[in-house]
Amino acid sequence: MKFLHRERAELEALMPGLDEALAQYPLAELERTPSPAIAEFRRAGGPGLLVPTANSGAGASTLQAVRVQRAVGARCPSLAVATTMHHFSIAGLVEAAKYGGGLEGLLLEAIAKDRMLVASAFAEGRPGQNILTPHITARRRGDRIVLNGSKMPCSLSRSMDLLTASVALTGEDGLERLAVALIPAATPGVSVRPFWGTPILAGAESEEVILTEVELDPEMVVPTEVTADAVPDALNLAGFLWFEVLLTAGYLGVASALVERTLHRQAGGEEDPTPYLVPVEAAMLAVEAVARAMAEEEWSEALLVQALTARYAAQEAIDRTTGACLAALGGMSFIGSPDASYLASAAVGLTFHPPARARMARPLREYLDGRALRIG
Repeated sequence: MKFLHRERAELEALMPGLDEALAQYPLAELERTPSPAIAEFRRAGGPGLLVPTANSGAGASTLQAVRVQRAVGARCPSLAVATTMHHFSIAGLVEAAKYGGGLEGLLLEAIAKDRMLVASAFAEGRPGQNILTPHITARRRGDRIVLNGSKMPCSLSRSMDLLTASVALTGEDGLERLAVALIPAATPGVSVRPFWGTPILAGAESEEVILTEVELDPEMVVPTEVTADAVPDALNLAGFLWFEVLLTAGYLGVASALVERTLHRQAGGEEDPTPYLVPVEAAMLAVEAVARAMAEEEWSEALLVQALTARYAAQEAIDRTTGACLAALGGMSFIGSPDASYLASAAVGLTFHPPARARMARPLREYLDGRALRIG
């Protein structure tokens, strides 16, 4: 069957053997914690996907990356979610390297060569909370920067080698700005405690990471120009773009796994495949259009609006598709195996990631009226 063949070919080219390895496990085994999928990802060289070739990585393009994420999501939803956060962090380091003093490039090379996993302690989905507002504080103490706070949920919390975190740091002008801290997981004061209470996507290791008096060299903290008004600067704009396309592609992969099962049930028949095929394929085409634009155009607020549009369209496509697939598979499928209902539940998870559609309604309206785009 040719469905997903392009995405799986891309995955095989960039992470040889991963798709075949994941296919050998039952879905329930991949989705539990600890999941064997994380070790398979590391073994296949997945941590270096977005690391530039100059830093010993695969140097995948945005288009290649979204296709890979869809293929991963179709095999293991938890791995797609967890690695989205890793890739998002790597993309941020690549951007930060343009403004930093060279440490970022050395770190990227180490990540690729040593196959290090990077967790992300950025935006949280707290009701009424601006997602750019850090939940980790930073203060200067002599020649060190001391961090306190926590991030929950934080994917890859138990397998991470490095944590990237948004922190609030007061500059010499007295203004508090967003900064990005790079924290080795073995640093004294870093701990993990249980947080994730559902079996859905448990394999992503989304627990709580706590920072207690964690001391860093100032070189491990990259400042930005973002203040309390939450207008994205260049670094944050890049982060949001990568986050939206990677996350959306991964969840479309989860829905695609359910589509694939439905198409297999219909193999050789005369039933119309379009109710299952068209919504997710159209949504993926929108994601790919944004990915191509990221390679060809200036990264702007207008492009981020397009990425958000593709993401919210994908949410609607997933909702329609999962319902249609479950109905087509029928009650015996529901009774005989939990896989279909699990995939449908996992695919809906895209709705819960920030920035939520409802929270962005007013900022998008203001943007269309000519104001700067704010992330709510």
